[in-house]
Amino acid sequence: MKVQVFTGNPIQQNGSIVYNEQGDAVIIDPSCYERYEQQEWLDFIEENKLKVHAVLNTHCHIDHVTGNAFLVNHFGVPFMAHKEELFTLSFAERSAQMYGLAAYVPSPEPTDYLTDNQVLKFGELELKVIFGPGHSVGHVAFYSEPDNLLIGGDILFKGSFGRVDLPGGSMEVLKKTIFDRIFTLPENTVVYPGHGPTTTIGEEKRTNYILQF
Repeated sequence: MKVQVFTGNPIQQNGSIVYNEQGDAVIIDPSCYERYEQQEWLDFIEENKLKVHAVLNTHCHIDHVTGNAFLVNHFGVPFMAHKEELFTLSFAERSAQMYGLAAYVPSPEPTDYLTDNQVLKFGELELKVIFGPGHSVGHVAFYSEPDNLLIGGDILFKGSFGRVDLPGGSMEVLKKTIFDRIFTLPENTVVYPGHGPTTTIGEEKRTNYILQF
């Protein structure tokens, strides 16, 4: 399994295409906002002859949904998120105005809802859903044990963690998520966060700022 990260939109969010050698692919947190960013995603998918099965969101803050409508409509695929994220998604258009994202096209609502420990299968590609609230009420991460990788959204960053001062955020809940659900993964797991560089579970267990709380 491979991960191609595209850092895009004015908030510099890491969107991902997760794919395998058979060409099965899913899009997670599409960061494409400008037309040239949208084209970059399409070019990569075409050049690698990928079959896009779905668009997934770790959560629905505005920076993670800027490309939802474009890619869901372009590929005609399901959009999946946790049901609790309907609360977060309801703020997206207001947030777009606040951040000056005048060209934001509202995300559709999910066609399918993700659940904790659900195993998603897209052709030969499999990802496990880990429910991880705290940054938002319905935040999830996507984990592949065989490939030692986690698409973690805004739960855990290199040296830091997701903010908790937005609607639905909770420091107490986020700490529980990080210590009980994320730090219990194997230490060699590579974490692809929603912002900033990749890291590993082992490195963050030793050095992350969350250890001071």
